[in-house]
Amino acid sequence: MAPGSLRSWWRSLRRSGNAGYRLDPAEAKKHIDRIPRFRILVMGRANAGKTTILQRVCNTTDQPEIFDGNGERVDARMVQGSLKRGYHNIEDELVFKSNPHFVFHDSRGFEAGSEAQFNTMKKFVTDHAKATKLERRIHAIWYCIPLNESHRMVTAAEKKFFNECDSGHVPVIVLLTKADALELDAIDELMERGFSEDEVMKEVPEVEEQLQKDCLEKVKGWLHELKFPPQEYLVLTGMEQESANCEGLLKCTANALTEEGLQGLLISSQQSNLGLCMEFAIMK
Repeated sequence: MAPGSLRSWWRSLRRSGNAGYRLDPAEAKKHIDRIPRFRILVMGRANAGKTTILQRVCNTTDQPEIFDGNGERVDARMVQGSLKRGYHNIEDELVFKSNPHFVFHDSRGFEAGSEAQFNTMKKFVTDHAKATKLERRIHAIWYCIPLNESHRMVTAAEKKFFNECDSGHVPVIVLLTKADALELDAIDELMERGFSEDEVMKEVPEVEEQLQKDCLEKVKGWLHELKFPPQEYLVLTGMEQESANCEGLLKCTANALTEEGLQGLLISSQQSNLGLCMEFAIMK
């Protein structure tokens, strides 16, 4: 969709929202079918839960189809398990049949210290952040940091990225993944304080939430000292559940976008979430 058409659709969306939270599904689908795809670069060390997040966003348990930079399908058997290991080509496009309006790229795992892999990722960010065609641009970067390794939340890889990689106008959102692992830490803390089993069960949610907040503040403190800190942070919980709600992730990403048209593009890409679509229409 041309920028003018996208703005026009967004204005009509706002009007329909102000009229009473109603948007004709057929009208919504017509515009969804015409817009470019929303493209996201997903980063982070291996086993950070990246694949699971993408599946939840696209409401599927299937693995993505993989296409090379020319749009040719890549044999999935040749890259089986590559998402978990982080060794496939960053130019590859990951698309889920359940929601083809999203295109994902997964960065190569440069946490091992490979300068070549880091430079490949950096060039990808620079090239795709400045692409003249909207459909080739990356619109957001999700950087996943797992909390099941709370002793090493910010490693040399994170410091290198946020010190040396300028993403320009493309917002970087840090996702603190696997936050549910802190439940065990909360239980251990309460047991050490002499709580009974019944007391532990009652107090765990509050202590777990506080541990999540503490981790978030630590990560913010570390990353904000670096040259190119992220725009937003979000703690993700419950992602292992197939029914996980990704509304918070979409809201956070939309809030980080500086262009109104891109906010509309992101929200409309989430085809089933008209409630969220309406909320942003009215907020605007």
